[in-house]
Amino acid sequence: MHRSMIFTGDINLMNVTDPVVPFARVSAALKGADALFGNLECCVYVPPAERSLMDEGFYAAPSAARALSLAGYHAVGNANNVNYGAEAIRSTLRELDKLGIAHAGAGLDRDQARAPAIIERNGLRFGFLQRTSVYWPTNHEAGEHSPGVAVLRGHTAYQLPLHKTRPEVPPANRPGVPPEILTWADPGYLAQYREDLAALKKQADIVVASHHWGLYEDVLQYMTEIAHAAIDAGADIVIGHGPHYSLPVEVYKGRPVFYGLGNFSFHTGHGGRKHGDWVGMIVRVTLEERNVETVSFQFVRHNDRNETLLRPMKDEPDMLAKIVERSARFGTRIEVEGDAALVRLS
Repeated sequence: MHRSMIFTGDINLMNVTDPVVPFARVSAALKGADALFGNLECCVYVPPAERSLMDEGFYAAPSAARALSLAGYHAVGNANNVNYGAEAIRSTLRELDKLGIAHAGAGLDRDQARAPAIIERNGLRFGFLQRTSVYWPTNHEAGEHSPGVAVLRGHTAYQLPLHKTRPEVPPANRPGVPPEILTWADPGYLAQYREDLAALKKQADIVVASHHWGLYEDVLQYMTEIAHAAIDAGADIVIGHGPHYSLPVEVYKGRPVFYGLGNFSFHTGHGGRKHGDWVGMIVRVTLEERNVETVSFQFVRHNDRNETLLRPMKDEPDMLAKIVERSARFGTRIEVEGDAALVRLS
């Protein structure tokens, strides 16, 4: 029997006064999925007093969160850099529980934050695990007895390009030569992540590894390291969130890795500013029994009313060409079929 999953990018519900509006134009397409998952890039929380727009944390009113249930979301991820502040995290988890939406990536303590979200739909158990490598050092990571997000630390090093790895950069025999930037996942945190995914594989038929990571449009070494480790540990699908750009697609051992889905509903950004004319991706996965059968994606944008819109593929030729070209560097083949781009898994 065939099943389907849909994955969306970052969802920020700040300043949403009517929960019907954000997904009114796409809800029919979303509700056809057996499992719908997205990254919740905001807190469902009303602060007790006025606060600076420059403070960390995107706060959306509890009434706005109803947009998620109206759209049909079954689970969301909470591990990101704006799900910040102990009381804001407590409030978000309470409101999601009220709405009956499963969540992963944040909790009242470290164990809860690391725990997966598992939902059962039409005879299949879907498991979601989320971590973030982009977070704040000021007690943002969930502790033994303190609320926070589940993290997977990454590290950065700067190295002189002694071996001519970039032809366009002159040799390192002169002042001012820019360094190579190296990144890697923290070995201890990555080992814990592997263990958690392996444990989830025993509880769920389909395992989804979601990660909040990235820097602009780059796919850094630590991102690929984490994605491959997740699949090696049992993940069937890897979904990336956070940079607010649509990023390349990789197929690793027959499993899809979407390095970044960009935005799905994101009208207000940092400092209360409009979040620009972004292009995001919506991913559709069909399953045959417990196996991933087909994987495709379509582009989305938003309008001035903050409605998310599905885009005909013919109207996004530049973005499509960019994704196809950058994905080809990973050996990925993408073919257009109607308004969807099909990712070849073999």
